[in-house]
Amino acid sequence: MSKFGLTSIIIPTYNGLHLLIPCVEAIRRFTEVPYEIIIVDNGSSDGTTEYGLREELILVAMPDNTGFPAACNRGLSIASGDQLLLLNNDVIVSPRWLSNMLTTLYSSQDIGMVGPVTNYCSGRQQVDIQWEGLTEYYALAEKYNQSTPERWQEVPRLVGMCLMFKRKLFTELGQLDERFSPGHYEDDDYCYRARRRGYRLMICGDTLVYHAGSASFRQHHPDGWNSLIERNRGLFIEKWGIDPWQFI
Repeated sequence: MSKFGLTSIIIPTYNGLHLLIPCVEAIRRFTEVPYEIIIVDNGSSDGTTEYGLREELILVAMPDNTGFPAACNRGLSIASGDQLLLLNNDVIVSPRWLSNMLTTLYSSQDIGMVGPVTNYCSGRQQVDIQWEGLTEYYALAEKYNQSTPERWQEVPRLVGMCLMFKRKLFTELGQLDERFSPGHYEDDDYCYRARRRGYRLMICGDTLVYHAGSASFRQHHPDGWNSLIERNRGLFIEKWGIDPWQFI
């Protein structure tokens, strides 16, 4: 057993089997520390449930699409890991991704949450690195993912596309706030709550993952994308009295 114990990887998905399959395959290929994969299927009709059963994953089959925060909460409620990791189904991980993130997470008692760098996200985790195809990405990440504290960075927020936190933090904070359903700003909210408890948030600048970029949300909310983001930004301001954009 790893000195870090078990990591629960929670992947919400809705009619995204074409994304989920390479996501799971990369986890299995590149994860050398103990983990469990929990798939929360938000009422998909594309064979996701059958895939989860066939691949012997931990599967939560929701009757309908409850949104990202609720799906995460359902997965968190059954997770048995010492640390918990929320992962978008359109993320493809790379060599040493999890061991590098764990090294950062447990480098100090007051670090509560960590996230990698990526090709696509809002804020400071996005890096300007280009590649053509998965083969080139994996080769690049093999060289890039060399664990070193010099490439860690403390930040006020982390993006929920690949977000890991300690069990202790989850015990203190509880679940994601489902008022932000179907999604967006629930991760900003969770980060802010963590910092209010005295936890630090760190970018693992030594860990690169590929992110397709809000693929599911854009597919299922094509007309209301901007209005959804603006609505949930307003909910954050209403809840905390501050604008989350100041943390980006």
